[in-house]
Amino acid sequence: MERLIGWWATNPIAANLIMIGIVLAGALGFNAMERETFPVVSSSQIEIEIIWPGAAPQEVEEQILIRIEEALGSVEDIYRIYSTAQEGFGRMEVVTYPSVDKNAFLNEVKLVVDSVNALPSDMEKPIVKRARYRDEFIRVAVHGDLDERLLKNLAEQMRDEVAALPYVSIVELFGTRREEIRIEVSEASLREYGISFGEVAKAIRQSSINLSSGRIRTETGDVLLRARNLANTEAEFSQIVIRQSANGGIVRVQDVSRVIDGFEDEEVLATMNGEPSVLIQVMATENMQIVKASDAIKLWMAERQKTLPDGVNLSIWFDQADVYKSRMATISSSAYLGLLLVFAVLFMSMRLGVAIWVTAGIAVAFLGTFAILPINGVSLNILSTFAFLLILGIVVDDAIVVGESIYQHSQETPGLQGSIRGTIAVARPVIFAVLTTMVAFAPWFFVSGEEAQITRQLSIVITAALSISLIEAFFILPAHLAKLKSKKSLNRFTRWQKNIEDKIVYFARTNYRHWLEVILEYRYLTASSFVMLFIISVGVFQSGWVKFNFMPEVEAELIYLNVTLPTGTPYSRALEVLEQLQTAELQLIDEVEQRAVAEGGSGKLIEGWYTRSRRDSVIAIVKLAPPEVRDLGAKEAAMRLRDLVGDVPDADEIEINYTMNNSTPRVSYVLKHRDLGLLQRAANDLKSKLYGYEGAYFVRDNMRGETLELHMQLLPGAEKIGMSLAQVSAQVRQAYFGEEVQRLPRENGDVKVMVGYPKAQRYNLESLKHFRVRAEDGREIPLLSVVDIELATGVQQIQRQDGERTVRVTADVTSELMSDINTDTVDHYLPSLKQKYPELQVGHSGQAQAEEEFIAEVMSLYVIALFIMYALIAVAFHSYWLPLLIMTAIPFGFMGAVYAHLAFGISMAMFSFFGIGAAAGVVVNDNLVLVDYIEKLRGRGADAVDAVIEAGVNRFRPIMLTTVTTFIGLLPIMMERSTDAQFLKPAVISLAFGVLFALFVTLFLVPALYCIGEDLKKALGGLKKVMWVKLQNYLGPRDIVGS
Repeated sequence: MERLIGWWATNPIAANLIMIGIVLAGALGFNAMERETFPVVSSSQIEIEIIWPGAAPQEVEEQILIRIEEALGSVEDIYRIYSTAQEGFGRMEVVTYPSVDKNAFLNEVKLVVDSVNALPSDMEKPIVKRARYRDEFIRVAVHGDLDERLLKNLAEQMRDEVAALPYVSIVELFGTRREEIRIEVSEASLREYGISFGEVAKAIRQSSINLSSGRIRTETGDVLLRARNLANTEAEFSQIVIRQSANGGIVRVQDVSRVIDGFEDEEVLATMNGEPSVLIQVMATENMQIVKASDAIKLWMAERQKTLPDGVNLSIWFDQADVYKSRMATISSSAYLGLLLVFAVLFMSMRLGVAIWVTAGIAVAFLGTFAILPINGVSLNILSTFAFLLILGIVVDDAIVVGESIYQHSQETPGLQGSIRGTIAVARPVIFAVLTTMVAFAPWFFVSGEEAQITRQLSIVITAALSISLIEAFFILPAHLAKLKSKKSLNRFTRWQKNIEDKIVYFARTNYRHWLEVILEYRYLTASSFVMLFIISVGVFQSGWVKFNFMPEVEAELIYLNVTLPTGTPYSRALEVLEQLQTAELQLIDEVEQRAVAEGGSGKLIEGWYTRSRRDSVIAIVKLAPPEVRDLGAKEAAMRLRDLVGDVPDADEIEINYTMNNSTPRVSYVLKHRDLGLLQRAANDLKSKLYGYEGAYFVRDNMRGETLELHMQLLPGAEKIGMSLAQVSAQVRQAYFGEEVQRLPRENGDVKVMVGYPKAQRYNLESLKHFRVRAEDGREIPLLSVVDIELATGVQQIQRQDGERTVRVTADVTSELMSDINTDTVDHYLPSLKQKYPELQVGHSGQAQAEEEFIAEVMSLYVIALFIMYALIAVAFHSYWLPLLIMTAIPFGFMGAVYAHLAFGISMAMFSFFGIGAAAGVVVNDNLVLVDYIEKLRGRGADAVDAVIEAGVNRFRPIMLTTVTTFIGLLPIMMERSTDAQFLKPAVISLAFGVLFALFVTLFLVPALYCIGEDLKKALGGLKKVMWVKLQNYLGPRDIVGS
């Protein structure tokens, strides 16, 4: 190692060239990186979509879901199966393990689903596909005073145009209905002409066709034959002949029905700021250039707006590129300012040349990291940039330790030899500090869940940056500081600088030395005090004074409010709920304006309001003003809006989200049992319990309540006239649900052609009294004369997990009380619930369960990582005891983080532990430097106490500088008050205060523990001598020699 360092130090051209190469490679890598707000996660799930129009949830469950679940039992590598049955629809999520080949698994699931033969004949073929986690990254609103068809056609045209833009691939529309041709057949007309629904449907199928009829081979070539008479308009469908008598009488579709070329029978009202609107949603993809895609769309909008009709406008409703640029700007500006502050601290405490090259080395290490990231699939996103903040302290630490060591040795041995000796003096602790830090972050690379796709990026960034920092510290920095000499003549500035340096040295040799002597004299009291502080911090965390959320809340610029209504709710009721939401919005705006008048402020909060209402749900999306001008945060505004909305008594669910990562605090439990009635009762009991907690403000389950059903039973004797329940059911379904007779190809997709009753009859129960069932012999029989109808209730939705019925009970809670509510429920209520319903199984929801499994896996990986860290240090120092001493920094980093979160009033999150890990890396480095110097002094014959004091005094400046520079470098992001920086706060606070608290561990606790270790060695040595003497006295000298 000495020869290698010496070669680079004596070859400054080689050192400069490698530095330039790293900078160039980093610049190229930076330009080549994908840009996205958050990494796109590749799913380990296969989705199976089932469409069986008109079927009840229990029918979907019993006749489809259960049969497919049983068939999937033969497939290996299935981790979980989640199934949902709703009216006319079913969904299954088949989850496998991340290590499994997803394409092979998809093909195997497809083969199994296709092999299930006992599925209903009138259902559509199941769709089996890979699940994709895609969020829209930009929403463009097309709004104006146009009718629905014109607006939809215009939006579809624009969708295709946007999809053709560079960096864009997947584009969807939101707020539209599918086109549908409805042939509404009158019951009176059917009776008048003696025609059935089946005849109308058959006539359309046979007349409106587009079929190949083969080909004729002629001498001049082949001629294709086609039967083409495809109806496409209301007039063409109206003219289709249903029946023609022998005397020339003709019955056409227009004689018995009304043809409507319109939309599916699901009313939708989509508006933006009161105008009819359609949202064009551009979806994120696996290869993303979010800024370039956004710029391309904005350029297209500017040109396209010129061609639009008067009164129609294009508006950016949401652009994640703005969020990306804002948050990256916050991180970048904080990093630049932090680097400047680091330089300022070094500038005041070291020579100008040392400060410049140490700071430049930090920048080179960061820039060089970009060269490695693209080839490892790491994009430039908020999380990967966040990783650079985590290692700021460690990279600063390496550069400062090496630079300070060179500076000290240059005072005694100026020039090249001082540079080489200074670097070699700290090579061992710096190398092993970097290796242990890499190991500390390695578990995040090896976790097996889908989360690994995110955490792996952190590990790659950290490992790459630390590797480049070693190259810079050992091969580049010594060459730049090789000409460093002690100055004989000092100017005014250097005298001021040396004065600061001398004060630090003086402080170390006087004040710190005195304190250290006292600490070592009372070393057992010192160690006990630190242990007590650590125990108190654990108690503070365990008692709930400092809360824990798995993921931090990342506030968005939108508030999303979705009111889910029961199946069958009248559209008029949905409009009432919409009005309730809009009234609440106006009240919120008024409140903010009044507060601004009374207390001051901008009075700004809401920039826009998009709504979409239909029978089963009402969605409101509120666009907030920029954080720097509005008077309320997204969370505060969302909570106040929810209060103003008030109660919606018939709602199945009210979902409100104000975060980018959907991390609204909530507790969720899954109940399992085969009996739906028992599940509903148990869910109601649990909901009643959760409602009783202060801080639980919206409690619901996912059964979505009950729905009214009419059950038909065939009356005795109906079989004698040739009627079966299946025939009756089919004819009733034709009339009230409709029968699809054709899929009509049009420019923007296929259009269903449906035959059924007119809307007035389909929406009226009295029409059942007039309904006629057609027997095979042509007789028309009143429905109520062949069946008995009784009123019953049914479920709207059935959830299953791994072959069992489940219900999920969820409560939104305040983040401060989440852990308390969860603990009390699990420890004190759920056992009594299981006692009341003996066969009931209770567990955490899928997300909570995944979080528990993730944490358990990380903990097991950290056991291995800690052992490897211990082994590395043990090998380096040839000791079993010293690694334990050096690694004392790790738990005390946690102590600093806990007290910091308590002081700032911020909940700890998974990101907090990243910060604690980074802090541990910094302080392990400091401990290694200190202990390495102690061991060198002991090797020269110094007493333990003298060696500890001398090492502490000599290493005080680099240890103090690494802590101060790390803390000050993170100060800008800690002081940042914008919402863009809030999600980083847990990690940054943990790192900054973990390092700050651990400074005292390095300067005081480690010396005390070292001396305690020496006391124990002496005590054990003395004990050994006493035992040896006693053994000699007992056995006698001859016996011992003989043995």
